[in-house]
Amino acid sequence: MKRHKTNLVNGLKARAASEGFVAVGIAPGHLAPAAGVRLRQWLDNGCHGEMLWMESRVDQRANPEILWPEVQSVIMLGMSYTPAADPMALAEHPERARISVYAQGRDYHDVVKGALKRVAGWMAHEADAGVKVFVDTAPVMEKALAEAAGLGWQGKHSNIVSREHGSWLFLGAIYTTALLEPDPAGADRCGSCRACQDICPTDAFPAPYRVDARRCISYLTIEHKGPIERNLRPLIGNHIYGCDDCLAVCPWNKFASAAAAHKAFLPRAELVAPRLSDLLTLDDTAFRVLFSGSPIKRIGRNRFVRNVLIAAGNSGDVSLVPQVIQLLSDPDDGVRSSAIWAVARLAPAQFDALKIRFADDELSPGVRAEWDFGAGGPTHTV
Repeated sequence: MKRHKTNLVNGLKARAASEGFVAVGIAPGHLAPAAGVRLRQWLDNGCHGEMLWMESRVDQRANPEILWPEVQSVIMLGMSYTPAADPMALAEHPERARISVYAQGRDYHDVVKGALKRVAGWMAHEADAGVKVFVDTAPVMEKALAEAAGLGWQGKHSNIVSREHGSWLFLGAIYTTALLEPDPAGADRCGSCRACQDICPTDAFPAPYRVDARRCISYLTIEHKGPIERNLRPLIGNHIYGCDDCLAVCPWNKFASAAAAHKAFLPRAELVAPRLSDLLTLDDTAFRVLFSGSPIKRIGRNRFVRNVLIAAGNSGDVSLVPQVIQLLSDPDDGVRSSAIWAVARLAPAQFDALKIRFADDELSPGVRAEWDFGAGGPTHTV
């Protein structure tokens, strides 16, 4: 029986490799109680921001057995998206937009889930076992399970770090009724390193291994639906979708190879370093065309342009002022609000005249408050 299971696991890993996974490990069908305790503390502190789905099924998230009582083992798989170029390079080019590496290619949900389903189908047939697949869309603690399966460890930036693939792994899970031998859990190898903590522009790490989503640029530019707090806007710089800073500086990335990255995640040229001037002109149709097949499409044009306007306000590029002024009359409240802030930063001398022109007709209290804040307000307070 043991030899049969060894052959099964070897076959599983070979099948996973054929589907583009570079890391495979097996965790038991339950998590240590400490994982649930940490999750509940994080939620109790409000660090999840508006991600209310994190609260709604916390018990299922804390332990695989609660989500699916029949689970015996969890197969964790990692797919590399290691970039060939330095994600930090655009920090010195404020006229260009920074899009997170993971979003420059195809939507990882589609790529990873499709591959997972094929591996799970093979597993179900070979082991005569039940299977369920999960990719970031169900109450599953992928990172804790990946550590339990030996794929790596949760680094101080809270993401998985791999000795072979650095901080550049997409994770997927296969829950199965097959009882498989667990792999040794990953051991923390961060040591005294603080690189990911110190690089964060918004100081989103209240402590190592803990991230406060309410200050995280990835959360603010992707999940957060309302206006971004004024004191955080200048710190966002030219990040318009996500942020790779804490991942990009991880010393373990030196062992990662871009050659291992799945071809689906190769960056599309138009998303590598787009000009803010081009992105400010996007209407809903153009936005959908540009980001077809991209995870960026899910946040919608209005939230995206809100982000671009914040980057414009941080750019110091006065050539953007005419485009920003055009957006002062945009139908979306969030876009207008961000346009007011951007024009106050880029063209303070024009602000009073623009307020006279636009503010009297403004019906949204939130947008009016942005006009009242005005060019004379603080632009950078923490």
